[in-house]
Amino acid sequence: MAEKAKLLVDKELQIAPVDKRVYGSFIEHLGRAVYTGIYQPGHPAADEDGFRKDVIELVKELGVTNIRYPGGNYVSNFFWEDSVGPVEQRKKRLDMAWRTLETNEVGLHEFAKWAKKVNSDILMAVNLGTRGTADALNLLEYCNLDTNSYYADMRRRNGQDKPFGIKTWCLGNEMDGPWQLGQKTATEYGRLAAETAKAMKMMDDTIELVSCGSAHVAMPTFPEWEATTLEHTYDYVDYVSLHQYYGNQDADCADFLAKTQDLEHFFHTVISTCDYIKAKKRSKKTLNLSFDEWNVWFHSLDSDNTEMKERPWQIAPALLEDHYDFEDAILVGLMLITILKHADRVKMACLAQLVNVIAPIITEKDGPAWRQTIFYPFLHASKYGRGVALMPIATSGKHDTSKHEDVTDVESIAVYNEEKEEVTVFAVNRNVDEDVRFEVDLRSFEGYQVKEFTVLEHEDIYATNSALGEKVAPKAKTDYVFDDGKFEATLKKISWNVIRFGK
Repeated sequence: MAEKAKLLVDKELQIAPVDKRVYGSFIEHLGRAVYTGIYQPGHPAADEDGFRKDVIELVKELGVTNIRYPGGNYVSNFFWEDSVGPVEQRKKRLDMAWRTLETNEVGLHEFAKWAKKVNSDILMAVNLGTRGTADALNLLEYCNLDTNSYYADMRRRNGQDKPFGIKTWCLGNEMDGPWQLGQKTATEYGRLAAETAKAMKMMDDTIELVSCGSAHVAMPTFPEWEATTLEHTYDYVDYVSLHQYYGNQDADCADFLAKTQDLEHFFHTVISTCDYIKAKKRSKKTLNLSFDEWNVWFHSLDSDNTEMKERPWQIAPALLEDHYDFEDAILVGLMLITILKHADRVKMACLAQLVNVIAPIITEKDGPAWRQTIFYPFLHASKYGRGVALMPIATSGKHDTSKHEDVTDVESIAVYNEEKEEVTVFAVNRNVDEDVRFEVDLRSFEGYQVKEFTVLEHEDIYATNSALGEKVAPKAKTDYVFDDGKFEATLKKISWNVIRFGK
């Protein structure tokens, strides 16, 4: 058996309150996310507005707090005016990002109605690729102002008397990416985003804005992009965005599960860059992070490229439909633990995406909706990871992988919910060979007992779920010892573990 791992939990050793917005997600007009995903009139589960009630219930189960919309790459050629007004009069547009045909049957009003049904706020993105400041202002007026002015009046004519009141806005998407329509240099984007941010806050000073970070950590522009763009935007924005996906193309499970070491480095680099600009500007403001695209993504890449190249301009083709296995769920759990470890600076995060497109929820076009393996770590974190993230005082054995060194066997974090008098420990044993004996020292929480010990375990790392059933699902365990404020149990190799304590 591998060396014992320990976690000391002390209510006085706090990182920061967990912002509920880290449990966000993402719906882009891409593939079947919208059409036959959240929306399918005529489906047996469709409600009066054409939205699938089975999907609504699964999204509510996940407890998604905010949803980024309408993209993603899609937003860089998004004409928002096409998505409002009488549906029969809306323009059909070619979406250049994903080489599909967008009907605009679901637009801003419909999405806002759906977001309310799932109890989620909207994280709205503006097009700074092929458009700019004027169009961002027009959209902001349409969404948020209760004035007697052109676009506010247009919203009323379109059936929405009161403003939507969208409070958080992304200033474009991945603007350093060569795949992006309207790709910008760092200086070009920084100037445009700064002027757009200034203008938007002049119109509505209650909103928060997200400056576009580099598309991903391997970009040649990273992190110089952040340093240069923030020179322009720092005084006017509240967050900088980060995007990161991981894959296991080499079928190397041990190294795949070590990739959150890279995520730690990514977070530290962006935080350091933000703080450098803060020091350079002699600013008192601390810029926080919006990790508004993150997930596992690699299973569907080859088929997607073929689909877009050989069969372009379809309506809602199946794109980015990764079918996740057990090891993917463990990596998602590790990413959630890493996010919680940085609760002092990561204030928003969006699992990308939500339905059908690299998603925890899959729908059959005329059939059921079901939970992928990655559904469960997100569900547990969203449900029980509310409160204050506690500083992890942890010890663990370590191992090396093909590309990483000194990888901890066990990654863990605790969240204290004072209102509910609960402490939840999230722990992953990412040792692919051995079980680990895990001890939690909870003596600073006098009178607490174990409420629940839930795990995701499976002998087959490639096990998947489907509409026919769930091979990967959580189960309760009782084989633990709790004595004198100390919890001890065996964490199976490659497992996700949730231990809940309460008075």
